Amino acid sequence: MIRRSDPMIAVYPGSFDPVTNGHLDIIRRAAAYYPRLVVAVVTNPSKKPLLSVKQRADLLREVCATIAGVEVDCFDGLLVDYVRKKKASLIVKGLRIVSDFEYEFSMALLNRHLPGGVDTMFLPASLEYAHISSSSVREVFSLGGDISDFVPQAVLRTMKRIGRHGLTRKRSR
Repeated sequence: MIRRSDPMIAVYPGSFDPVTNGHLDIIRRAAAYYPRLVVAVVTNPSKKPLLSVKQRADLLREVCATIAGVEVDCFDGLLVDYVRKKKASLIVKGLRIVSDFEYEFSMALLNRHLPGGVDTMFLPASLEYAHISSSSVREVFSLGGDISDFVPQAVLRTMKRIGRHGLTRKRSR
């Protein structure tokens, strides 16, 4: 069966815990190719997130407000099911390092093979963001380091409100 999808819609999924400047770079670049880009916050029960799904989505809405065509949404379940529900034609994934490629390539093949499969477009991280990950941002912050070069101001304000000790306590549970 041929799956009908809109070639003008792409989905950029992620946990965005927290959203980083590297994520924003991928969002801006993907939005330049696709008039409608759905940034989809994944609910992953196997992870212990710092921020709730709602907080992550709200932060993304705030920092993406000036990027034309970007819609922020949340989902759980299979990515291909979500992409099909959104009638999108493509998954967008950012790649920072070689290990990202190994994992994401495997997931891309799986997502293409599943019923209703969909292709994935990889965007390499811009050089100035290749070293930034959400987990490294959380770690640097929890140890008292300055993360202002790694995250948008809205995220920095939220992280400061949570506080370094709140982050450490939450992680140690």
